[in-house]
Amino acid sequence: MDYSKKALELHRKLKGKISVSSKIPVRTKDVLSTLYTPGVGAVSTRIAKRKDTVWKLTGKGNSVAIVTDGTAVLGLGNVGPEAALPVMEGKAVLFSQFGNVNAYPLCIRANTPDEVVQFVHTLAPSFGGINLEDIAAPACFEIEESLQGLEIPVFHDDQDGAAIVVLAALVNATKALGIHLRDLKVVIIGAGAAASATAWLLVGREKWKPLQKVAPLFFEPPNDVILVDSKGVIEEQRADLTVWKRMLGSVTNKKRVRGTLDDALKGADVVIGLSTGGKLTPRHISHMNKNPIVFALSNPVPEIMPDDAKRGGAALVATGRSDFPNQINNALVFPGLFRGLLDSRAPHVTADMKYAVAHTLTEYLTPTKTNILPRVLDKRIHQKIAQAVEKSIK
Repeated sequence: MDYSKKALELHRKLKGKISVSSKIPVRTKDVLSTLYTPGVGAVSTRIAKRKDTVWKLTGKGNSVAIVTDGTAVLGLGNVGPEAALPVMEGKAVLFSQFGNVNAYPLCIRANTPDEVVQFVHTLAPSFGGINLEDIAAPACFEIEESLQGLEIPVFHDDQDGAAIVVLAALVNATKALGIHLRDLKVVIIGAGAAASATAWLLVGREKWKPLQKVAPLFFEPPNDVILVDSKGVIEEQRADLTVWKRMLGSVTNKKRVRGTLDDALKGADVVIGLSTGGKLTPRHISHMNKNPIVFALSNPVPEIMPDDAKRGGAALVATGRSDFPNQINNALVFPGLFRGLLDSRAPHVTADMKYAVAHTLTEYLTPTKTNILPRVLDKRIHQKIAQAVEKSIK
């Protein structure tokens, strides 16, 4: 099926995918006077006297802002806030469908990270949580870090949502193949938001901050993790690294490998593509260790198509697409995660929460080579994720 053509036709017909509606019909003067003036004045007065009552008297406690500047949309890149809007609307649909969360797309024109930070600070009183989305690296790192002082949770889905689901998929892939993650060398293609956050989770760290965890890790980290960006292998002493990449280099690439993607893949057991389409060929896969795991997660065009990866010798292949087996998509994470955050009134997202969600995904099913993760359409997994988030706080 041509989903591009179908999507254009449907969006033209619907003129957007979401709407705002009243929880009760407004058919009488009584209802109008209670929902709006004069009755609503009493609600505002109560909140003015006791600000915390806003959580019980308005929709704040079930509302999330989806904030983007449109600089890193899907695999399309910097297409701008207008072009980001249909993607954010789609995300709002998933929030509603699987998390029963009211989410509002806010696509903004911003030229600097500070402008995004200021915007979020300004709108925070109306929302119970902030979902940052499709903001390019390294600005996304600065923005997320600057917003940790808010009294509501801030979650950059392209970073941590992707990292959580990739970690869960990798743990289950090793189970399906009967091997141990601790013995494996993992190569990550890319060093942007998703790739960086995935590397941090895989090595058992809360990004660039010291890891302060109460619970032990549910998995044993890989023997080594190596990242490769557009200029080659990330190694701590590489002269052109940004501060963010240098911090990553300090906790990855134990043997200080240098060079190109080919150099990184020698002796590798896993390759995770979080970059752009067409980066890998069957030759690349054939130069890895026997029966490697291949996650080609670029959308809509993977780093390598599944048949080509298998021709190169891959034992297990996953993509970000729904039309192939083993879809790895952060839509498995954010609806349930925010449901749990809102229900528990959590002020921020913790490392414990991230690992708890990943652990929940790994335990939901018995993985096979063609089925390593739950399906996004299964509402039960979103409920279990919400419960795991709440439990991680207690």
